[in-house]
Amino acid sequence: MAADRTLGATATDASAMSSVAIAPDRDAPGPDDASPATASTLVPAVRDAAELARWRALDWQLIPEVARAPLTNMALDETLTLRVGRSERPPTLRIWGWSGRCVVLGRFQSVRNEVNEGAAAEHGVELVRRISGGGAMFIEPEGAITYSIYAPEAFVRGMDFPQSYAFFDAWVVEALRELGVDAWYAPLNDITSSGGKIGGAAQARRGGAVLHHTTIAYQMNVPLMLSVLRIGQEKLSDKGMRSAEKRVGPLRQQTDLSRAAIIDHLVASFRTRHGLTDDDVTAAELEDADRRVMARFGTREWRYFLP
Repeated sequence: MAADRTLGATATDASAMSSVAIAPDRDAPGPDDASPATASTLVPAVRDAAELARWRALDWQLIPEVARAPLTNMALDETLTLRVGRSERPPTLRIWGWSGRCVVLGRFQSVRNEVNEGAAAEHGVELVRRISGGGAMFIEPEGAITYSIYAPEAFVRGMDFPQSYAFFDAWVVEALRELGVDAWYAPLNDITSSGGKIGGAAQARRGGAVLHHTTIAYQMNVPLMLSVLRIGQEKLSDKGMRSAEKRVGPLRQQTDLSRAAIIDHLVASFRTRHGLTDDDVTAAELEDADRRVMARFGTREWRYFLP
């Protein structure tokens, strides 16, 4: 399998994040070699037009929200990333659905540092680990809005990692502003607002493709989150990275819209801005994801990669 390069964070929070951390970028490159007219040096109007043209040059597919087991969601990210890298699937936007509560650990996080395993078991909160770096997330199915974007790695050619984060999430910032949410991008990988942090992103690059996924807080179950996650508590292991705490402003506090209505608007905004064709996960992709759950994501060795 190709080398795994990860960078980024998602937030630790009641619905998806109450804090955010940046994983050590172990083998990610520095800024790519690029011409002087990179995304950061072009004047804004020219840069915006160039970025829009880059999006519209690809044939984007939509995988709609379907409630899936947390382990299946982890494995599907790897499956779909590799298929896009092999040109077996067009570039894709996937909206996640969750069948149950879980804690999603970043690739390089210690279980003992992040999770109260006794409380998690008591409340039926599953422990899973994703392929990207970053902070732990506490997920409840109706509390989080999560999406993944799978694209050829050439899609972000000429961008360094910070530039690619802003590039991948610009459309969702614009869509939230259309809903009256005072949202903006905050480096390295946050979507924030005057009401607090809204979302956090992470990336992994492998097999000729880039995976960019973002989790947005819709509503928060603070007591349960604080029971399950060890936010602000003593570090029990000297291994792994910790999630850094940040004030969160979930969308439910900033709009009266339902979670479903917000997702519908995000999808419609992406479709208008970049083009989008309705699609779904294929039977072969689900079978591949199931194999990955059995061989990797569902194993104790993977979940406790860092105990």
